[in-house]
Amino acid sequence: MTAAESTQAGQPVRLSKNLKPHWVWAIALGSAVGWGAFVLPADWMDTAGPMGALLGLAIGGGLMIVVGVSYGFLAKVFPVSGGAFAYTLVGFGRTHAYICAWFMTLGYVSIVALNASALGLLGKRALPQVAEQGYLYTVAGWDVYMGEVVISIVALVIFAILNVIGGGDSARLQFYMCLVMVAVVAVILGGVLASPQGQASNMEPLFNPGTPAIAGVLAIVAIAPWAFIGFDNIPQTAEEFNFSASKAFRLIVWSLIAATAIYLAMIVATAAGAPWQDELAQQPIWLTADVVVGALGPAGLVLLCVAAFMGIATGLNGFYVAGSRVLLAMGRAQMVPAAFSRVHRRHGTPSVGIWFVLAVCLIAPWFGRTALNWIVDMASIGFTFAFAYTCACAFRMFRWSGQKEVVEGSASTTRKLLAAAGVVVALVFTVLLLAPGSPAQLSMPSFIAMGVWILLGIGFYVARMRHNTSVTDDDVDTAVLGAPRPEWSRRV
Repeated sequence: MTAAESTQAGQPVRLSKNLKPHWVWAIALGSAVGWGAFVLPADWMDTAGPMGALLGLAIGGGLMIVVGVSYGFLAKVFPVSGGAFAYTLVGFGRTHAYICAWFMTLGYVSIVALNASALGLLGKRALPQVAEQGYLYTVAGWDVYMGEVVISIVALVIFAILNVIGGGDSARLQFYMCLVMVAVVAVILGGVLASPQGQASNMEPLFNPGTPAIAGVLAIVAIAPWAFIGFDNIPQTAEEFNFSASKAFRLIVWSLIAATAIYLAMIVATAAGAPWQDELAQQPIWLTADVVVGALGPAGLVLLCVAAFMGIATGLNGFYVAGSRVLLAMGRAQMVPAAFSRVHRRHGTPSVGIWFVLAVCLIAPWFGRTALNWIVDMASIGFTFAFAYTCACAFRMFRWSGQKEVVEGSASTTRKLLAAAGVVVALVFTVLLLAPGSPAQLSMPSFIAMGVWILLGIGFYVARMRHNTSVTDDDVDTAVLGAPRPEWSRRV
């Protein structure tokens, strides 16, 4: 398909409208939960104690709902691919939109890669005789095996093909996998609490004695942009809704509530099943698995592996969706080569973006999870930028109650204040991740990775500057939004 063929009456070919509400909810939930809920409770308890981890994630989920107010309303007004990229374009123009999308793309792609590598990690516990075949080398303390690399690559290829074949097919599969994940988590939690090992006293002390309670809670709150980022896959897919985009906010809220519940359930199951400090002192490879097996026997390991596999697979699938949609929107804006704006003639999917995400992610399994974690930690900063830009755009759009509406429902003091609160939340997350001495400060390798990515972004922007000046703002707006930017957004 040529670039000329990808337009209809001057408009880019739009994606197929085949996503049902419960499928979209599942895309967001599966992306938000991922592998962390099943692997990281021990790390979170080590940081803040059981109650600190519970409070931190509950607060983080609540703060994400505040941010979600802006995302939900903007998705209703601008039901197009691109999410925060499109909203930043509306509110602040092309340069800011490019900055936002540059970090979003890295974040989405790195989480696809991390979820794929998590399957290798799962294989090391469930099928070590397969995953630990063919030792290759060690990167930053992580032993890389050919077995786990192959597992990751196979998963990446399978989900890329599923996403190319059809967004509806992959979304339907996502929904069924989420149902299985939710059901299994409920069984695990109920089983641990009902077992002889399940005791509330195992959760004491509630906070880590070696860390001030508030510092521990803040360190957990700071991971919210990473832990809950999947909710923004709802506005990413708004162009493909086969229902009214006015439902976007409710879907965001329910996906965040469900994700928070799963995180909290797995922390409680891990903490209540055995004395958490004693277990951590033994430096277990996978504490949650040890606790569940101790409470439920071998069947517990099977259940946990099923839940973890569903979480990993839904995260992998969901961020393929998000990453390819951002690249599609950037292609329409001609910020990246126009090939990314092409829609598959038969399947109606952004196939070029999907194959690009696959190509980049195929490199990642060879570097080990430690190096990938540096990149993902750094990418959290990019997501906070996206939150800030989106909420700031919504703040500009909302009017105080009684003022003339620019779009239906925009005259609302409550919504305007929530948009302002969303900007503050994003800035707080940024400070927690960057400020020296912060309990959640990024590691030096993550700062280095961020610097490299910023330099690459500047270089790519400069390289395309001549081309970008030949394209008018109205051309870009029409390609991304379907119409020139609204008048209210042009006033500073």
